[in-house]
Amino acid sequence: MNTAAEWPVTLQWAQLVLRPLAMSDRGEWDRVRYRNKQWLEPWEASNPEADGAAPSFRGFVRSMTKQAREGQALPWLITEQDPETRRHELVGQLTVSGITLGSFRSATLGYWVDGAQAGRGIAPMAVAMATDYCFEHLRLHRMEINIRPENAKSLRVVEKLGFRDEGLRRRFLHIAGDWADHRSFALTAEEAPEGLVRRFTGEDRGITVRRASR
Repeated sequence: MNTAAEWPVTLQWAQLVLRPLAMSDRGEWDRVRYRNKQWLEPWEASNPEADGAAPSFRGFVRSMTKQAREGQALPWLITEQDPETRRHELVGQLTVSGITLGSFRSATLGYWVDGAQAGRGIAPMAVAMATDYCFEHLRLHRMEINIRPENAKSLRVVEKLGFRDEGLRRRFLHIAGDWADHRSFALTAEEAPEGLVRRFTGEDRGITVRRASR
């Protein structure tokens, strides 16, 4: 499986859509991120270099798009379609990164959701959709999620989906200005033969996958 050949790809289940991040998302991205500054700041990755700064939006999109086209990442925005206006509202982001094939066939997943949408099941549903795509279409074998021990809401996401706790990783990632411990959770394809979307929703239907030409 050539993962690079799969991109760009959009996933949908009911009104929830995971679609590729694009330069044209700058305005809405800035508005949602600004509104969620305090909500997200404690969990945000930071640059450990003394004079390090976060990349610009343009630089971030370019970097993620390059990785996607090389088969190393899947940078999605999480959007939800308004049933009345049919407009897709930005409600978060989910990125599958570090995609490795060969005998490993594994990747790492990270996400954030608009604080105003918390508690509606958006995060676990988005994680379920991405994981099902990686297992079923990319034929990956293992998905990993690393979470701060203090992040109770994210811990609930992996608990709902049945990810296995693999233990504590000391000073694992640079978060909010310091090296922070994380708990590592993982799931293999054999542990979810029915798919996570079906497991989470209890409904016998999977995701819709749409591929577009580059």
